[in-house]
Amino acid sequence: MSITAVVKKNTYFDSVSLMSVSTRANQLPGVEQAFVAMGTEMNKGVLSNLGLLTADLGAAGTGDLMIVVEAGEGADQAALLAEVEALLVQKAPGASGADTVTYRTVDSAARGIPGANLAIVAVNGAYAGREARKALENGLHVMVFSDNVPIEEEVRLKQLAHSKGLFMMGPDCGTAIINNVALCFGNAVRPGTVGVVAASGTGAQEVSVRIHALGAGISQLIGTGGRDLSEQVGGIMMIDGIRALAADPGTSVIVLVSKPPAPAVQDKVLAEIAGAGKPVVVYFVGGSEEAVTAAGGHFAASTQDAALQAVRLGFDSHAAVEELAAKQVDEVCARLAPEQRYVRGLFCGGTLCDESMYALLEVSDNVWSNIQKDPERRLTAGSPSVGHTFLDFGDDDFTNGRPHPMIDPSLRLARLLQEAADPQVAVVVMDFVLGFGAHEDPVGVTLPAIAQATKIASDAGRHLEIVGYVLGTDLDAPALAEQVAALEAAGVTVTRSSTETGRFARETARKAHRA
Repeated sequence: MSITAVVKKNTYFDSVSLMSVSTRANQLPGVEQAFVAMGTEMNKGVLSNLGLLTADLGAAGTGDLMIVVEAGEGADQAALLAEVEALLVQKAPGASGADTVTYRTVDSAARGIPGANLAIVAVNGAYAGREARKALENGLHVMVFSDNVPIEEEVRLKQLAHSKGLFMMGPDCGTAIINNVALCFGNAVRPGTVGVVAASGTGAQEVSVRIHALGAGISQLIGTGGRDLSEQVGGIMMIDGIRALAADPGTSVIVLVSKPPAPAVQDKVLAEIAGAGKPVVVYFVGGSEEAVTAAGGHFAASTQDAALQAVRLGFDSHAAVEELAAKQVDEVCARLAPEQRYVRGLFCGGTLCDESMYALLEVSDNVWSNIQKDPERRLTAGSPSVGHTFLDFGDDDFTNGRPHPMIDPSLRLARLLQEAADPQVAVVVMDFVLGFGAHEDPVGVTLPAIAQATKIASDAGRHLEIVGYVLGTDLDAPALAEQVAALEAAGVTVTRSSTETGRFARETARKAHRA
C-alpha cells in the first residue's frame, strides 16, 4: 500500500461537503482509506493517530485543505488522487450552474436573498461560532449542524439569539422540521398538530416517525443541540422552543425530548409547562415521573410512549397502539453458548442508544458506554467493550475529523466484526436511520458486514443474534418496508420501535444471564 498526501493552500470547503466527498472517496475502487478535511489541529490529530500525518500535513493551516489517499497494492496513486480531487468540483445530479448563485459569505447571502430567515451552518467547529454570529447579526434564525464548538461559545450565541427573538438551534443540531421542511437529518412525515422540541436528533426523529405511524403528524420540530439542557447552557433554546410552540396556532400538543438533563435545568424547563396552555408530553431519558407530573406535564417512559400520548392528547381519542411484538427471547437464549451473556449496542443515534442502554440498566449495572452518565463506566472511542456495551458512533469522540455514521458507517462496520469475534457476545443491536441527509441505503451498506459477522461466530461454533431497528416511514427513500425486508432476509431480528429494541435487548440479557 502507498500513501499520497496533498495540501491545497487557502482552499476552503464546508464540513457537510467534505463529509460527502470523504464518503465517496472511500468507495472508489483501489482506495484503502481516504481523508479529506480542513487543516485544523483536531483533524491533524486524527491523521496523527492514524499514522498518516506527514510534515507537509502538519504544517497545514486552518484555511488549507488536506487530501490523503491510501492506495491498495497495484493501484495508480496519481489516478486515484485525481479522482478524489474531481469529487471536490462535481455538482450534485441535476444541478444547474445557470440557476444557482453561490454566496461566499453570510453577509452577501443575507443581502442577496431578502426573504431568507434561516441559516444552516455546517462548517468545521473551529469556524461555526463565527458564522453563526454573523447570521444572527443579520436577523436570521440559525441551525448549527457543526459539532466540537466550545460550550462557552454556544452560551454566548444562544443568549444573543434569545435577545433578538431568534432561534439558535445547536451546535450539534442534526434534526429539525420547520414548516414541513426537514433540515439536515429528518424523515418524511405528514403535517399535523404535534410540535416537538428536542435536545436529541435521532430521539426527535424516532418520536416523529412513531407519531406518523399512529396516523398523526408534525406541526414543527425544533432542535436545540445536545448540550442545551446541560448545567452550563441552562435550556435556553428548549425554553424558547416551548414558548414558540405555545404561541403557534397550528400546534395542539407539545412533546419535549432529551437525553438525561441536568437536574436544575430539568426543573427550569418543566416550570414552563404551566404557562404553555397546551398539553405537554415529556420524554427525558432517565427522567422523573414525579417531577413531570408535579409540573402539570404528561410523563413518557419511552419514545413510543411519548408519541402515543401526544397522539391521544391531540385527537382526544384512543389511537391504535403498536403492541410489543412477541419476540422469541427464549428461542434466542436456547441457541447461545453458556459464556454468551452480553449485549453490544452499535448505534448511529444517541437517544436510540440511550433508550436501549437505560433498558439494560433496569436489570444490570454492568453497562458501559461512551455516553454513560456514570464516569466509572464511561468508555472512549478507542476502548474495548466491557460487559454490556452501548456505543453512540455519532458522539463527538467518534466524529472528530470524520463524517457522521449516518453518512459514513465504516467505523461501526469494523466494530461489528470486532464484537462478532468476542465469545461472550450474545446479541448485537444496531439502528438504521432513513431520511434526508442520511446514507442512501443504510441497510444495504451494512449487509456484507452482517454476513461476515455471523460467519465469524458460526465458524467458532456460536450463534450471534443481530437485532436491527429501522427508523423511518413509508414516505422515506428508501422505503421503510424495503429496508426491513432486506434485514429479515439476512436473518436479522427486526424490531418495530426504539422502545421495543431496548426491551428485547433487556429481556435477552436477563435470560442469558440466568442460563
